[in-house]
Amino acid sequence: MKGQTYIIFALIFALIVAMFAVINVEPVEVDYLFGTGQVPLILVILISVLFGGLITGGFGIFRLIRVQRELRRVKRENEQLTLTEDVNDPITDEQQLNSTAEKEVNQASPEDEEKVK
Repeated sequence: MKGQTYIIFALIFALIVAMFAVINVEPVEVDYLFGTGQVPLILVILISVLFGGLITGGFGIFRLIRVQRELRRVKRENEQLTLTEDVNDPITDEQQLNSTAEKEVNQASPEDEEKVK
C-alpha cells in the first residue's frame, strides 16, 4: 500500500510540474559557465525537475545500498550466533531442575535412607 501511495503522489507532482511548465513558455535568458542564451522557460523548469529527481534518486540508491550491506552483516552475525548457541546447547530450566533433584537424591545420607525405611 505504501508503494501505491508513493506512485500516486509522484504522478500528482508530475502533473502539477507539467501544468506549471506549460503555462510558462516564454523564452528567458540563462547564464551558463561559458556564456548566456535564450531558452524557453518550460525547458528550464523540466530540466531542473529532472536533475532534482536524479540527485534525490542517487541519494536514495546510496542509502539503499548502505542498508543492504548492513542487513547482510547482521544476517551473518545472526548466523554465527545461532551456530555458537547450537554448539553450547544451553541447559533449559526443566533440565536444570531435574539434575538438581537427582543430585539431592544421590547425596542423601545413609541416615536419611534409614528414616525412609
